Amino acid sequence: MQQMILNFTEEKKLSLQENWGEGSYLDRLNRCLVGDLNFQDNSTDFHPAHKIHSFPAKFPPQLPRKFILALTQPGDIVLDTMVGSGTSLFEAYLLGRKAIGVDIDPLAILLSKVKERNYSVTSLHTIAGQILTNALNAISSSPEMVFSSRSKIFDIKTCDFLDYWFSKDVQVELLALLSEINKIEDHSISDFFKLVFSSVIITKTGGVSLAIDLAHTRPHRARTIFSKDGQLILGEDNDSENKKHLTKKLRSPLAEFKKKYESNIKGVLNYSPNNAFPILSYGNAQALPIETNSVDLIVTSPPYASNAIDYMRAHKFSLVWFGYPIGELTQKRKTYIGSEGTYNGCSVELPDNVEHVIARVNKKSKTKSVSLHRYYSEMSLALDEMYRVLKPGKASVVVVGNSTLAGEDAKVEECLIAIGKKSGFEIPKVGIRQLDRNRRMLPAGTNRDATSQIQQRMHEEYVIGFYKPE
Repeated sequence: MQQMILNFTEEKKLSLQENWGEGSYLDRLNRCLVGDLNFQDNSTDFHPAHKIHSFPAKFPPQLPRKFILALTQPGDIVLDTMVGSGTSLFEAYLLGRKAIGVDIDPLAILLSKVKERNYSVTSLHTIAGQILTNALNAISSSPEMVFSSRSKIFDIKTCDFLDYWFSKDVQVELLALLSEINKIEDHSISDFFKLVFSSVIITKTGGVSLAIDLAHTRPHRARTIFSKDGQLILGEDNDSENKKHLTKKLRSPLAEFKKKYESNIKGVLNYSPNNAFPILSYGNAQALPIETNSVDLIVTSPPYASNAIDYMRAHKFSLVWFGYPIGELTQKRKTYIGSEGTYNGCSVELPDNVEHVIARVNKKSKTKSVSLHRYYSEMSLALDEMYRVLKPGKASVVVVGNSTLAGEDAKVEECLIAIGKKSGFEIPKVGIRQLDRNRRMLPAGTNRDATSQIQQRMHEEYVIGFYKPE
């Protein structure tokens, strides 16, 4: 991939109250890291664009905003090396910074693009009406013809996937909607409606699919399914409390699309603040397409080790509809940092304490130890890249959760600190933030369960300051 050219046009800066504050850069970094990082008392203090699509383990907008305001000035370059839902990029954009993002996940790129584009609400209203009207007419005219169109779009394995996770009636409505969206010539507008389309599938309750829960990334197929009019079509009609979470009533994609559109339209940018729009690149955090010594601040959040939050397992429910064969997505999943796959194409020498942690896990599970070795090797390359692209005297703020593998603490904070020092960073402070489980969409219940490895590692996370010395 060619290096990204960082030549931005001069733009009028937003008139905002900055808290650049007194003291050295390191003083300001340390004050941020030891301050309140929970942000649970001001959860409504963010732009509605952050709510236009479910995404697992999003950090609150106030977190990147805090570091951006304290450590950069308008016009500075802010980078997120693993974009996710685009929170850091969007906050940097709103604050008049030059935002750059890289991610390997196609849905993450789509979400970030839509959040950071400028739309005409009038045009979107007109096109939304056309999509719904034409889709309904196609279904009313010949639902079988609509359904038969999928053989021209999807391969056999993908069709099998769709048949397992989506009822035929739901597929017909989704195909009709997708056909209309694909007719839109303006890619920025079609991207917006693709994201609306995706948001009717990936939701806390699994949306219009037969999955119980896709926002939490570990979907299970419902055991009892009712039609839209309440008729039992699969399983047994059992209303016991312990089986309610395995029961699902089908929804109309057309009706859900209309509701999601009306909700998402509140989050689009329909003004021109004269800021430079973020630059988004599909790529890998281990080989950034960015110039050396060019970035003023990095704020990012890597995946959990050993695929504790499996983004692709959920995202494929939308991506298959956009033309990605299910087999291709399965292979792509193996390339993500934190994947359980054992091969990553690299051999990295790790610090002694990191090797000791891996060795302890190996005594319990060789497979898990190999997976953990891969995770720390990939994070070593990612931290090397962060060090390379940062300007001297600047910092990378990395928000990361801990993991437990085979009953052993992966000691992610300690290991990443050691790896970061090996890359050349200094680590002045480490902040800790408590997770608000009602908003983070994590794959575990609210109450602590000492027997649950997932819950053991997902009640707090670390905010590590990696400082590149001058």
